[in-house]
Amino acid sequence: MAIKSYNPTTPSRRNMTVSDFAEITASAPQKSLTKGKKSTGGRNNLGRVTTRFRGGGNKRRLRAIDFKRDKEGIAGKVTSIEYDPNRTANIALITYADGEKSYILSPVGLKVDDVIMNGEKAEPKVGNCMKLKDIPVGLNIHCVEMRAGNGAKLVRSAGQTATLRGKDEKYALVKLPSGEVRMINIECRATIGQVGNLEHMNIKLGKAGKKRYLGKRPHVRGVAMNPVDHPMGGGEGKSSGGGHPMSPWGQLSKGKKTRNKRKASSKFIVERRKK
Repeated sequence: MAIKSYNPTTPSRRNMTVSDFAEITASAPQKSLTKGKKSTGGRNNLGRVTTRFRGGGNKRRLRAIDFKRDKEGIAGKVTSIEYDPNRTANIALITYADGEKSYILSPVGLKVDDVIMNGEKAEPKVGNCMKLKDIPVGLNIHCVEMRAGNGAKLVRSAGQTATLRGKDEKYALVKLPSGEVRMINIECRATIGQVGNLEHMNIKLGKAGKKRYLGKRPHVRGVAMNPVDHPMGGGEGKSSGGGHPMSPWGQLSKGKKTRNKRKASSKFIVERRKK
C-alpha cells in the first residue's frame, strides 16, 4: 500500500502520513471471528499500575487469527483483505470449500478470489501453508512455528520475511529477520511469502493525540524526575548524575545482555543475530 501525506494546514498535519488503505476491501470484520478486548490500563487486579505509561485508547475487537493452519487438503478462497487494529499486518478472510471461515495474515501479492491450501497437497506458492520438510530450500517464508502444532510464533510483523536455508533429516535451517540462523524441526509449519503492509514502517503519527488513540500515555524521562522517583533524577540542570542509564528499579537499560546463558533452546541457534 502507498503512503498518503497531507498539506500542512496545522503543525500536526505537516509531518503526518497515513496508509491509503488501497488494499483493504472490507470495512467491517467477520462478526463470528471477533470478540471483545478488555483494556487494563496497565493495572493489575488490585488497581495498581504494573506497566507504566499505558491507558485510554480506542476500543478494539480481537480478531481470531488462524496461526495453526491445520485444516489440510481443503481449498480456501480469499474473501476479503481487512485492517486489524491489534497488529501491524493486514489480515485476509478465508472461506474454505466446506463453508468454514478463518483469518490469516495477508502476505504480499495475495488478492481477493485467490485460492490457498494447507498441507502436503499444497503447492509452494504465496499464502499456502506447509511443513518445512515440504518447502523448497531458498523460499521466503513467514508465520513459522517453533514447536510442531503449537501455531506460528515467528515472523508475524508487517513486511517481515525469513529464508529457508537448508534441511536435514530432522531440522531445517531458517534465517530470521534479525539475522539469526536457527534450527527448527522440519515438522513445523510455515507460510510461503512475505508478510504484507510493507509501508507500515514509514507511517508517521504526526501528533501526540494519535499516540493516545493507541493507548500509550506520555513517557516521562527518568532524568526529568526527582531523586525519590528515579535513580537518574535530581541534580542541577539536565544532569543524570553520571551513572549508567537504568530503570526506576536499578536495572541497567543499555547494552546489558538479558538472555539466560543456560537457556535450553540456545543449542538450536547456529548463528547469532547481527550486532
